Amino acid sequence: MNAEEVKKKALEYHTGSCPGKIAVVSTKPCESADDLSLAYTPGVAQPCLEIKRDINEVWRYTARSNMVAVVSNGTAVLGLGNIGPEAGLPVMEGKAVLFKHFADIDAVPLCLGKVFDEQNRTDAAKMIEAVEHLEPSFGGINLEDIASPACFEVERELKKRMNIPVFHDDQHGTAIISLAAIINGLKVIGKKIGDCRFVVNGAGAAGLACSRFYLTAGAKLENMILCDINGVLHTGRTDLSDEQKMFARDTPLRTLAEAMKGADIFLGFSAPDCVTGDMVRSMNRDAIVFAMANPTPEIFPDVALAAGAALAGTGRSDFPNQINNALGFPGVFRGALDVRAKDINEEMKLAASEALAELAAMEIPDDVREILKKAYPADAVRGLFDGPAGIRMEMVIPKPFDPRVVPHVARRVAEAAVKTGVAQLQIDDFDAYEAAVAARLKNR
Repeated sequence: MNAEEVKKKALEYHTGSCPGKIAVVSTKPCESADDLSLAYTPGVAQPCLEIKRDINEVWRYTARSNMVAVVSNGTAVLGLGNIGPEAGLPVMEGKAVLFKHFADIDAVPLCLGKVFDEQNRTDAAKMIEAVEHLEPSFGGINLEDIASPACFEVERELKKRMNIPVFHDDQHGTAIISLAAIINGLKVIGKKIGDCRFVVNGAGAAGLACSRFYLTAGAKLENMILCDINGVLHTGRTDLSDEQKMFARDTPLRTLAEAMKGADIFLGFSAPDCVTGDMVRSMNRDAIVFAMANPTPEIFPDVALAAGAALAGTGRSDFPNQINNALGFPGVFRGALDVRAKDINEEMKLAASEALAELAAMEIPDDVREILKKAYPADAVRGLFDGPAGIRMEMVIPKPFDPRVVPHVARRVAEAAVKTGVAQLQIDDFDAYEAAVAARLKNR
C-alpha cells in the first residue's frame, strides 16, 4: 500500500459504529434481577466487606490481578513527538489491544492532562502524583511515550512509592529485546559481550536504558560510546543531562563516523539515513547493526549487510530481526502479575531477554510453524521457519505471533521474581505454569 492507502485504511480502521479499538466487556452475567442484585446492590456489599476486613482480598474479588494501566501524557509518541494526551490516546489503545491479544491482560489507556510545565514539557512531580494514586485499581503500570529526561525521574520515583510493577516500556522493552538479539548474534559470531565495543546513536530514553541494561548483561562501560544530535557524549560537553553524564567519555572522538571505526555493535535510536555503508565497513569484523529509528532506519539492513555486517535488524516488520516491543511487555507483565510481583527488577528483565534468546534457538514445532506461515507468508516462502533447532541469523529473536513467546517469557520472569524475593505468590512447578499460560492464551 502507498502512503495515501495506508492513511485511508488506518482512519477507517479507527472509526465506524464503535470508534477506537477497545471496549469494556463484562465477565459475569447480567441478564436477570438476581444477576443485577449480585453485580451491584445489595450483593456487591459482600466482597466490599471482605476486602475491608483483609485488603489482600482485593486480588480475589476484583479484576485488579489482571489489570494494567497504560499511562502516558503524549510528550514523546514514537515518530510523532510531543502531540499531547488526546492525540496520543490511539497509541495507548493500541497498546491495550496488544496486552489483551498476546497475553490476555486487560489494560486501560490513561492519557493524563495538566501534568505539564510552562513550556508544555512533562512536570515530573505532577505526573508522579497522578500515577501514584492509581495503585488501588491496578496490578501494574506501563508507562509509555513520556519524553526524557522527565521519564527517568517519573519511573524511578514511582518504583519507590508503589508496591506494584512500574515499567517504562520505551526504555526497557527495546532493551530486553535487543539484548536477546545480541546474545544470539554473539553466539554465532563467536564474540563475548564484555569484549565488544558498542556505539549507541541516540541518547534519549531508549538509548540510555539500553546502554545501562547491556552493562547489567556484562558489557563494559569503557567500551561504550554514546552519541546524540551534537555528536559523541564526551567529558568536555556542558549540555549533558545527569543520565547522559554517566556515559560521557574522555575521548578525542567527536562524530558518529569517528566513533563507529572498529566498533563491534551499533545500535540506533536516532534519525533516518544517518549511517552509511562506509561507516559500517569501518567497523570491526562480523559487526552487528541494529538500526531502530522508525519508520526509516539509520541504515537499511541490506545496505548494512552488503557493507560487511554479519547481523542486521530494525524496528520494522518488513525486514528480518524486527526489534519489536510486543515480544517483551506482554510476557513480562504476564509473569509479574501471576506471581503478584511488587516490582520488575533487573533480574526479571534479564530473564526475559534470556527467554527470547532461548526460544529463537529452539526447533519450531509443526503447529507453531503453521501459525507463523500464516502470519508471515513472505518469510515462510524463504523457508525461515523450516529446519532443525539452532540460531538463524535472519531470526535471532522470535516473531511476535509465535504463540510460545508469552508463555516462555512469563515463565522466566516469574522464576526470577520468585528467586529475587519480589513475588508475593509462589509457583511450585514452572513447567506446569508455562503450559497453563499457553493453554490460557490458546483457549481464550
